[in-house]
Amino acid sequence: LSIVLQGTRINLLENKVALCVPDGNPANINSFDDLAAALTAGGEFLFAMGGADVPVGQYTDKILAYYGLDKEALLNAGSITLGDDVKAVTSYITEATVDAGVIYQTDAFSAGLTPVDTATAEMCGQVIYPAALMNTTDVQEEAQAFLDYLTSADCDEVFKAVGFSPIEPEVDYGEGEVIVFAAASMTETLNKIIENYKEVAPDVTITPSFGSSGDLVKQIKEGADCDLFISAGQKQMNQIDASKDADGGNTDGLDIVLQGTRLNLLENKVALCVPEGNTANINSFDDLAAALTAGGEFLFAMGGADVPVGQYTDKILAFYGLDKEALLNAGSITLGDDVKAVTSYITEATVNAGVIYQTDAFSAGLTPVDTATAEMCGQVIYPAAVMNTTANETAAKAFLQYLTTDDCDAIFAEVGFTPLG
Repeated sequence: LSIVLQGTRINLLENKVALCVPDGNPANINSFDDLAAALTAGGEFLFAMGGADVPVGQYTDKILAYYGLDKEALLNAGSITLGDDVKAVTSYITEATVDAGVIYQTDAFSAGLTPVDTATAEMCGQVIYPAALMNTTDVQEEAQAFLDYLTSADCDEVFKAVGFSPIEPEVDYGEGEVIVFAAASMTETLNKIIENYKEVAPDVTITPSFGSSGDLVKQIKEGADCDLFISAGQKQMNQIDASKDADGGNTDGLDIVLQGTRLNLLENKVALCVPEGNTANINSFDDLAAALTAGGEFLFAMGGADVPVGQYTDKILAFYGLDKEALLNAGSITLGDDVKAVTSYITEATVNAGVIYQTDAFSAGLTPVDTATAEMCGQVIYPAAVMNTTANETAAKAFLQYLTTDDCDAIFAEVGFTPLG
């Protein structure tokens, strides 16, 4: 059969095979050695285990074989009773209808039982819980997201609380070069992450290219080598994602995003910043709108129309009913090629105010005087995806997965990003 979606299978959890006894332990069973001795002695001793088609029963079969015990003879002698599943065996123990039973450590916890012994790997092997997507799924992206969530720190704590041991996913980091096109606003954080990644995946070289998301997606459309794209807006990613139609932004019907890899990595904020001294006394977006309406010598910096931060700023101007073209013609607005250019205008005090990302403000030592609400310009989401033109899919996927780890989350959060991955 071929039903597992290849590349998605992981070892999620490890459990333990536990020997448990009823309250009071009337048969004085305190170890698997004691169990083997009691079964060998026979008499009135009764032991519960899962049937041959039940995994916990199969592990118990191995334990019996480890001690050289003949299961069939013990069944015929009435020394063993079989449960249809692990819950049935657990009930036999809690209801004291048997002298001992073998269940999972997690079932013991749930039933309020304290194991008297746990089996070693030598006795029955490891109890591993694999997980995988099915290739028949119609919701691959959502299923993968949930599988990824099951490996998160939050889920690890839930699993540990009942006796599971979460297994760190074995990652194939690959080797060779991964070319990453990333929004200019990620320059400082991504460079720091890339430096850390050298220790995680020493055989992989991450080569970043930073710029406005509009310029980057244009290069991708024109055939530039790119393995992983991180955009500062959904619009640019949608343009090359075959899962989006013309109404969704893919007007050219392009198919460059590797399906199943796209995720929302980060959220940023659109910030209003001013030069040191704030000579124009701009303390809010309301003040900015009033100053632009009044005209005069006031000069405002924003990104161009093909730059995500500029597109968010366009929405803010529209929110206040301001005519961008008229303000450009009046010389009240100057445009930057990307968010770094706008940031420079502000830090060099060549403008009275500018709109950049909260993260760029942090990196430049600027304190925003205001941040835009979702009502003003929507959420600032950074999607990321592997390109289906990549020559190094394994390494590109591994680096994208690394960007969602707790270590990277901490780096992103330091400069004002909100991790979403």
